[in-house]
Amino acid sequence: MGLNADELNVGDSYSEVIVEDLTRTQIVQYAGASGDYNPVHSDEKFVTEVAGYPTVFAHGMLTMGMTGRMLTNYVGDGRLTYYGVRFVNQVWPGDTLTARAEIAEIREENGQTLVDLAISTTNQDEKFVLTGNATARVE
Repeated sequence: MGLNADELNVGDSYSEVIVEDLTRTQIVQYAGASGDYNPVHSDEKFVTEVAGYPTVFAHGMLTMGMTGRMLTNYVGDGRLTYYGVRFVNQVWPGDTLTARAEIAEIREENGQTLVDLAISTTNQDEKFVLTGNATARVE
């Protein structure tokens, strides 16, 4: 299925809450799934005494993955042709994140209709934790 180009306009947006009250367990589960065992994500003593952070924080790629799920919920499975982000702030245990995609451009390329999307994810304080761009094929 997916989006219909005839029903889209520049400025249209979609958002969803991608995680409520992120838990330390979810962060550790992601470490196991990804193989990324950097101690800033799991070792309270290391992160506070050595790294100087107040507590452990989530992997950037965990935030990117959850934001990507929002994108495929919006544009449909198998439609993304590009997805790139920048991690701009840490995501902490207890955070609730909302991801948003806004249509920046609708264009034709090689016989396909594409939408360029501005992507952002914010925490419960409306502070950006991720920004980026994506492109998707539409009908």
